[in-house]
Amino acid sequence: MDSPKIATLGELKKTDYKSESIQQELAGNLRQRLTNGLSTFDGLIGYENTVIPDIERALLSGHNINLLGLRGQAKTRIARQMTELLNEWIPVVDGSEINDCPLSPISQEAKELISKRGEQTPIKWLHRHDRFFEKLATPDVTVADLIGDVDPIKAANLRLSYADERVIHFGMIPRAHRCIFVLNELPDLQARIQVALFSILQEKEIQIRGFKLRLPIETQIIFTANPEDYTNRGSIVTPLKDRIGSQILTHYPHSIEIAKAITKQEANIKNTNKTKIHVPELARDILEQISFEARKSDYVDSKSGVSTRMSITAFENLISTAERRILINGEKNACIRMADFLGIIPSINGKVELVYEGEQEGAEQISYHLISEACKTLFPSYFPEIKKLEKEDQKSPYDKLLGWFLSDNEIFLEDTLSESAYRDTLEMIPDIQNIIKKHHPKCEKDDIYFMMEFLLWGLEANKRLNKYRTLEGFQFKDTLGSYISGL
Repeated sequence: MDSPKIATLGELKKTDYKSESIQQELAGNLRQRLTNGLSTFDGLIGYENTVIPDIERALLSGHNINLLGLRGQAKTRIARQMTELLNEWIPVVDGSEINDCPLSPISQEAKELISKRGEQTPIKWLHRHDRFFEKLATPDVTVADLIGDVDPIKAANLRLSYADERVIHFGMIPRAHRCIFVLNELPDLQARIQVALFSILQEKEIQIRGFKLRLPIETQIIFTANPEDYTNRGSIVTPLKDRIGSQILTHYPHSIEIAKAITKQEANIKNTNKTKIHVPELARDILEQISFEARKSDYVDSKSGVSTRMSITAFENLISTAERRILINGEKNACIRMADFLGIIPSINGKVELVYEGEQEGAEQISYHLISEACKTLFPSYFPEIKKLEKEDQKSPYDKLLGWFLSDNEIFLEDTLSESAYRDTLEMIPDIQNIIKKHHPKCEKDDIYFMMEFLLWGLEANKRLNKYRTLEGFQFKDTLGSYISGL
């Protein structure tokens, strides 16, 4: 939408525009949305009853906010979406460094311009998307970066004394006047720099060198922080925490269904792959369960967290693994296989921080272990549970299938096996189709072979079969037979 045509202060005064702080603006637009039953933060799946209500309460209260949570919990995304609660356009004194409102300027420069030009003072219009400022808090950030400093070049060019306020070069926070300013990873900011924020948050004062300016800066400040940082790298100084109105805790998805919805929304999958590659619902469950397994694994540092980005990038790699097989075999369509999950290991390796024991095992081995654990966890939801201790005369629904492997039979599933060869190989195993039909009579035709392979992976995870990884694929053998042949 084009900006309004009003170009001078006199024209603006003839309208019904009223000056208001950004906190009043956000709260007013939020009240209107809530009254009309409209959503405030779209795309934040799983936060509808937890984080979003907390944010809405904080904005209605006019608070600055600290979003506290582990990595990959949409903290920055929440902050960026707040721009949608701003007015589409606001008037600004043309030439102002800090977005002065024409009706209530705060900088000396804007006041002098209005005093000189009067109602002919030129104004420009600022769009809501240009009212977002973001800074990553790194140890090298200075007070000058955030608040400002004396500019000797400016003083020389304008022939001003250093005692004149006009020699000040404003930092990012004053320049974000009437805007949203996000300071990411707050604990990484040096303590002495955090102290410099006190007066801005509480008294609206800027202290630069010998100057103490009383500028009523109206900036909606959003901090983000990771609890891990409190012990590993730095901390938020207590007086600063005391001045932040609301601290809101973010979290990871509480269920697989929520996690699947997030991955489906965020994953970048080509439309052609969506139509030619079938993804069984069970495959989506396994993919998300891997993240849940990682978050509770003894090999993974729980304080570091496991980002939701892991599931998103893993799903993209899962689809690409199937697409690669289609291209190699010259086929038109394909269904995801269990073997395709080996293609997601590069997505897991960089997303989990391992403890000492995990480092000893190796990143790739831990990634493979997490996939196996996900299969083991989901197995009882699809097939009869395998108990650790079974009586000798007790019959198992897997006796015939396992008996075939016990008779020194084995199968090898190559990673790039054609669809027909893949199905023929699985059909060789006696009773496997009967097990699927018995426990999943309504199983879709496209899902049957994936379910067969999942059954084999589940039996291996429960130590009823042996699964060996080679450079080309997977070999399934009987555990006892493998042991005897080894002897």
